[in-house]
Amino acid sequence: MTTTGHSNAVDRSQLDRTIREAEGYLELGMHEHALAALQRRGKLVHASGRACYLLGETLRELKQFHEAVFPLRRAATLLAEDMRVWLALGWCYKRTGRLDDAIDSLLEALVYDPDEAILHYNLACYWSLAGDRSHALDHLAKAFHLDATFRDLAPGEPDFDFLREDRGFQLLTSVIV
Repeated sequence: MTTTGHSNAVDRSQLDRTIREAEGYLELGMHEHALAALQRRGKLVHASGRACYLLGETLRELKQFHEAVFPLRRAATLLAEDMRVWLALGWCYKRTGRLDDAIDSLLEALVYDPDEAILHYNLACYWSLAGDRSHALDHLAKAFHLDATFRDLAPGEPDFDFLREDRGFQLLTSVIV
């Protein structure tokens, strides 16, 4: 094995170990430990979509939404088909006042996973916050069609305050027996 080949194998082994370590810490709710583990392997983490996602998720859990955007954007580049990455990115954009970017992130996720109810539900929330009644109701209807359990969440969701008095929202969220 060449020196470069050996180095790549060592790097991969370190990265795999770091990913498992971070996942374990996250599972235990030890976000600071997960962050430290990932930060120790900076360049390796940046080269891995999974590791970037974990770093972004860790920062998101620590409510460091601005800081989470960069690794989540990198993860979205490397793992474009993983809707969890786009969902986390949208979550952070929303909480940093970048509602247009949050919407764009979830629209991108729908390209890869158009039948994922949570994407439609969150898009409905974001469109409602943006004051776009038509798009909000359209995505809310799709979310309910794909997964009726979202119907129970909508009435108490503050993101829908804009729609609360809207007849279309009231019809969508009413229980029909």
